[in-house]
Amino acid sequence: MGRKEKSEAKVLSQKMLAEGIFDLWLETDLAMDAHPGQFVGVYPTNKSTLLPRPISICEVDREKSAIRLVYRVVGTGTAEFTLYQPGDYMMILGILGNGFPLDKAAGKRVVVMGGGIGVPPLLQTAKELSGKAANLSSNVTAASVAAVMGYRNQKTFLAEDFRKYSELVIATEDGSVGTKGNVIDAMGQQNVECDVIMACGPMPMLKAIKAYAEEKGITAYISLEERMACGVGACLGCICKTKEVDEHSHVHNARICTDGPVFDAEDIDF
Repeated sequence: MGRKEKSEAKVLSQKMLAEGIFDLWLETDLAMDAHPGQFVGVYPTNKSTLLPRPISICEVDREKSAIRLVYRVVGTGTAEFTLYQPGDYMMILGILGNGFPLDKAAGKRVVVMGGGIGVPPLLQTAKELSGKAANLSSNVTAASVAAVMGYRNQKTFLAEDFRKYSELVIATEDGSVGTKGNVIDAMGQQNVECDVIMACGPMPMLKAIKAYAEEKGITAYISLEERMACGVGACLGCICKTKEVDEHSHVHNARICTDGPVFDAEDIDF
């Protein structure tokens, strides 16, 4: 569970990875508690865009007390973030949400699957599962890790980073790189087998992964992408339907920001 602590973070570096996709490293002591699959809220300074923007943690460097955020510009708030330079300070809220259950992957064949801006949070996941991360947040090491990543075109941001920690299979919508199609197509065409799936991406992709996992008898954990307001579970603005009754609202739903963003796919009712 996240700390929900508001604090200043120092910008260490920022660059553009692809059109509209930016790579930001922040120095913050929150790095010591960051777990794969969690996120932070980043505050714009513009008073008309007061609420923090939820951004998944892409990578953690605990030795440098730093976190890496790879984000897409979607509006005025995230557009403002692109203007920050090394030495500037940003206000963040974190660490938020529940991450991937790495302990469920011990000794198993794991595939991390990402689509679009759902790709970044799986880098630290692959890094820790591979056992190649310094100062691991978990003592669990998977037997083997493969990454299946889906992109629109040849702008395969972070692909080379994944190669450091896993086998890599790429799917592109236009067929410019790797398998033409989606991540499920790539799984079949490249004969990728696994015991556990950990995934993040748009809802149609996650729905397909849930169906695929059920068909194959595979355990799947999915991180739901959703627009959030408060990020701490108070506003109920990021609700997903679940099979079980939520203790907070007493209906069949869950708050993605606090109950998730990672869920066992079996618990989600798409």
